[in-house]
Amino acid sequence: MKTGIFSGSFNPVHIGHLALANYLCEYEGLDEVWFLVTPHNPLKEEDELMDDTFRLKLVQLAIAGYPKFKASDIEFNLSRPSYTIHTLDKLKETYPDREFHLIIGSDNWTLFPRWYQSERILAENHILVYPRPGYPVSFDSLSENVKVASSPTFEISSTFIRRAMEEGKDVRYFLHSAVYEALSSKFPR
Repeated sequence: MKTGIFSGSFNPVHIGHLALANYLCEYEGLDEVWFLVTPHNPLKEEDELMDDTFRLKLVQLAIAGYPKFKASDIEFNLSRPSYTIHTLDKLKETYPDREFHLIIGSDNWTLFPRWYQSERILAENHILVYPRPGYPVSFDSLSENVKVASSPTFEISSTFIRRAMEEGKDVRYFLHSAVYEALSSKFPR
């Protein structure tokens, strides 16, 4: 079972996340994608994060009814800050029947050498890099366990969604309808 690990703050999850995961399942050989809601990314500020369980709930609402997607809170139970290598180790220990593929954007790929134990992640795991505008990936230096997806790019960010909702903008078509409804209570218009 080829399982894509899409780890992020999903603050909130939006249609760009969902469309990308859908593409990776249908066109890049993944059997499923697990959305791992991260409690805290060591490379990001924590103060703008919505509550962990609320972000998990939003992912659950967004993926409900689609059998190839799963929401995971595995990182909620790991020590913080949350490091990808610890998550991958725990996943492999807990689900030995799966072949995990770490999904990261090309923007994060440029920062990958700064990741905690990045060389070990690279040596022991499959990595699937998706394109982000302005961050081309050189195919020359990729090891055989790194694949670059040819997915479409989406210039939508969770920060844009939050700012728009704070300003009272109607951005319902940037979000799954259930996510928009759940967020509307947090960002009254």
